Amino acid sequence: MASSKRHVLTGGMILITLGVLIYLAKASIYPFGQTWPILIIVIGICTVIQRVKDIGGWFITIAGVIFLIIEFYGFELSKYSQYLLPAILVLLGIFVLLRRKKHD
Repeated sequence: MASSKRHVLTGGMILITLGVLIYLAKASIYPFGQTWPILIIVIGICTVIQRVKDIGGWFITIAGVIFLIIEFYGFELSKYSQYLLPAILVLLGIFVLLRRKKHD
């Protein structure tokens, strides 16, 4: 996909998402303060669509999902932070092993 087409896809999706989120806030369906992580998720998904192997796109998408869960369900990350670092390390280790296996 050409670089300019990538920017058009991402820019268009961001504008559409932002418009929908503002509409939902103005219609008093969901406050913008609660739905803003959806914008981060859309940015991450657009990045992943453009290049599936881009770890940054996956990271942005996962971060957006985590923020969305926190906003909608009142999930307190501090209660689970002691498990977060080990889980991230395990996932990164699996990623490194799978990536190395593909290169061999």
